[in-house]
Amino acid sequence: MQLQDLPSLNASLNAVSAALLLSGFVAIKRGNKELHKKLMISALLVSAAFLTSYLIYHFNFPTKKFPDLGWIKTVYYLILFPHIILAVVMVPMILKTFWHAFRGEWEKHKKIARLTFPIWMYVSVTGVIVYFMLYHWFV
Repeated sequence: MQLQDLPSLNASLNAVSAALLLSGFVAIKRGNKELHKKLMISALLVSAAFLTSYLIYHFNFPTKKFPDLGWIKTVYYLILFPHIILAVVMVPMILKTFWHAFRGEWEKHKKIARLTFPIWMYVSVTGVIVYFMLYHWFV
């Protein structure tokens, strides 16, 4: 794998993260706390791998510009801008959510997890969409 291949890896890591998040959500709704814990730790590790890969790529390559395709470009930006903002916001939220779980502060954990989960899921899913829009669908 070469550095220019990292966007594909990043999209894959985002997709895996989304699958782990959804599975972790289902596990906790079914009362399977141990499986939930394993899935959420896995989602955290996969997301950390994504962030590392993303930073390596963007330190080595300029940002790819979306082609000027009229209203499709507007749709792209309507997905991209909240994705970027929420990606920044979610990092401390994820860390706080895990901190409360680590300390066994379950009420605090549940309270912030209710906000963290949908944001993390949105960022993971839209990361894949942005990748396909930028590298496959509209090139």
